[in-house]
Amino acid sequence: MTQKIKAALAGNPNSGKTSIFNFLTGGRQHVGNYPGVTVEKRDGEVTWQGRKVTLSDLPGIYSLTAYSIEEVLARDALAHDGFDVVIDVIDASNLERNLYLTVQLLEMGLPLVMVFNMSDLAARRGLKFDEAQLSKYFGAPIVPAVGHKGKGGPEILKAVTDVVDGRFDHERPIIHYGKEVECVISEITDLLTEKQIAHLGLPARWVALKLLEGDKDLRERLAAPEIDEAVERGARHIESILGDPPEILIADSRYGFISGACQETVKRTVEARHNASDKIDAIVTNRALAFPIFFGFMYLTFQLTFTLGEPFMVGIENGFAWLAGGLSSLWPKGSDSFLRSLLVDGIIGGVGGVLVFLPNIVLLFMAISFLEDSGYMARAAFIMDRLMHKIGLHGKSFIPMLIGFGCSVPAIMATRTLENRRDRLTTMLVIPLMSCGARLTIYAMIIPAFFPMAWRAPMLWIIYVIGIILAVIVALFLRKTLFKGLSEPFVMELPPYRLPTLRGVVVHMWERSWLYMKKAGTLILGASIILWALSMYPQKRVFDQDYAGEAIRARTAFVQGVRDLNTELGLPAESDLLSEAVEADLEWRAAQDAWYAHEKEYQAAQTAWQTTIDELAQTTDGAVLHDLRPMIDYLDEAYANHAEALAKAEEAGDEPMMVALNLKWTQTMDEARKTSPVLLKAAEQYIADYRTPFEERLIHLEEEKQAEAMAYSITGRIGQALEPVIRPCGFDWRIGTALVGAFAAKEVFVAQMGIVFAVGDEVEATERLRSRLVEEYTPLIGFCVMLFCLIGMPCVATMAATRRESGAWKWVALQAGGLTVLAWIVTAIVFQAGTFMGL
Repeated sequence: MTQKIKAALAGNPNSGKTSIFNFLTGGRQHVGNYPGVTVEKRDGEVTWQGRKVTLSDLPGIYSLTAYSIEEVLARDALAHDGFDVVIDVIDASNLERNLYLTVQLLEMGLPLVMVFNMSDLAARRGLKFDEAQLSKYFGAPIVPAVGHKGKGGPEILKAVTDVVDGRFDHERPIIHYGKEVECVISEITDLLTEKQIAHLGLPARWVALKLLEGDKDLRERLAAPEIDEAVERGARHIESILGDPPEILIADSRYGFISGACQETVKRTVEARHNASDKIDAIVTNRALAFPIFFGFMYLTFQLTFTLGEPFMVGIENGFAWLAGGLSSLWPKGSDSFLRSLLVDGIIGGVGGVLVFLPNIVLLFMAISFLEDSGYMARAAFIMDRLMHKIGLHGKSFIPMLIGFGCSVPAIMATRTLENRRDRLTTMLVIPLMSCGARLTIYAMIIPAFFPMAWRAPMLWIIYVIGIILAVIVALFLRKTLFKGLSEPFVMELPPYRLPTLRGVVVHMWERSWLYMKKAGTLILGASIILWALSMYPQKRVFDQDYAGEAIRARTAFVQGVRDLNTELGLPAESDLLSEAVEADLEWRAAQDAWYAHEKEYQAAQTAWQTTIDELAQTTDGAVLHDLRPMIDYLDEAYANHAEALAKAEEAGDEPMMVALNLKWTQTMDEARKTSPVLLKAAEQYIADYRTPFEERLIHLEEEKQAEAMAYSITGRIGQALEPVIRPCGFDWRIGTALVGAFAAKEVFVAQMGIVFAVGDEVEATERLRSRLVEEYTPLIGFCVMLFCLIGMPCVATMAATRRESGAWKWVALQAGGLTVLAWIVTAIVFQAGTFMGL
């Protein structure tokens, strides 16, 4: 135990520091000047419990950035005079302004005692402090005092000896200045370490901060051009991204730390610098309004994601369709080449099916970046802090969860900021319940398929909210069972609101979007190829049903059936005119499926078809064919236009428009019926009674054949083995195989569903896949798929991050197994309840 203690008194001017010094030292003090300057230097002594305490009253300063001679002298004394402890005298009635110096003293790594002077005045102003909690936040003991009345002296000296003897052991806070600033700080710190700045007697990180704040005195003392260049380069980079110079951003972060601490521990605080932010916070962190505003921002984010993303999705989809078509044209049309299938179905189909959702991902990241840079995301964490405390965590745990909305891997890595291992493990295990950007590709496929436009944003919002609620429930369960114990205190930093810069938002959005694209080009590409191979092999050569024979029988029935229209059109009952025309059309269609338009076989088939039709039109009854074919073409176009307009109105939920479109359709048909009643009726019968059933039969046969081939493959066998387990959730073997694929990466679920349903050789497949989903499943099953993908086993990358951060495979097993079991239970309950209610 040290018998002599050397202590410094530091504080703002007018904080009452001198009165504290006077009543502690009494008459045992002497006054002089600092060498070479006229600034007064005061030293004194006091004996406490047999130990001599020497006190030095440093000049009053607001900051440790050397803009004045007093700041230079105070900082030099703190760095070089070998103080055992610093007594920081704080005006408790003006807390936030005074704590700014406290934060800088902590960053210097100095042992600290915080004296809340003028505590009587603070009490009269209605300020009440949770001193124990504040002490934990700042990692230093807090002693209330009234200097001019001589109150608090023994308590101050006791705190001094406690700190010196190591009896006060609280972890020091580390203020994080945001990603951009922290990167520059790290770079400068590394350079300073290389240059060996030990002669300054200051921590390298603190020096880096001061250099970024523009401390000329330190720059002159270092006299290192390389460091000056790094500081200037870093400052330019920070300002170009965030719109403000680093000294402003650093001050904002410090005040944010202070403001966050005071929000939780002081009943009423006033800081003029934060008036504007405080006025906004009075609304957005209001107990009644905070959660509605938070969920409202989430809803707007998802609305933006869908409405603005749709046109860009169509453009990307068309681009991949063009690419797939170009590659396909290198082989004969309809070729079953291994290489062609790998490139078109496996690689372009897999990766393209995921990248088509890139606009949604980019827009989501843009919205999140805007909210982060504006300062609102810190408020979101503060809002959730109230709830987090009730489940044994705090708002700091919600920060990694917020990151989890982008990707679970960096979110799990962000749990390093949590000091307590119980908090870290709990947060790590529940992070996958935050819907990451990868899951958005699944939602973007399913929601438009089963829900109209008016319901798309609400459905996405519901899924995200379910994830948050489940994360809270699971965290509460873990803290009550595996990870019992109190949470560590934490300061929620509330930086002032600022208008994000366009460059800052774009840079942050691009960084995250690039990771998504990189993932699509590596992990998802590899997974798509593997899943394609598992879906292709072994190939079934002998099928259970004669699909070719069934197709021939359907064709014969179609050709023969159209003869029933002879009587309707005034043709002889035995006339083969219509049958021969249909045969010619079918041959022409077969040629279109077998050859490309530039090939001579295609052109020869087209010539043969046109010759046959012309010859039939020149026969005795050929005039009927000449009149009927334009009517069929007219109906086809009218049907298509009406269906497209009706679908858009239905998606928009525009009931009046739907009624108007149906009325217009009726009027159009009535007018056509008045003009050519016989031809219109015959054309309608041809389309509805003969051609459409024939085409649907061919599609059905092809789908049955593909399903049988898929069931025979390795993927199909895995899916069929899983089907009894997942059937209570409403899933069949096809969904099961896609869920297995999602183990590699969540986005692969979409690619695998496309492969399972064989939606086409070209990547125009998104709408076709959605149509197939609607044909096969109900909206309830679609919702259950999203629910299972939200909750179930995380991807390989997430589990690898959990293993790295937790240090044990048992936590990976608990995360993967526990979430999968939870997904099955929740999804099965929802499906069974929905089925019972007739949904």
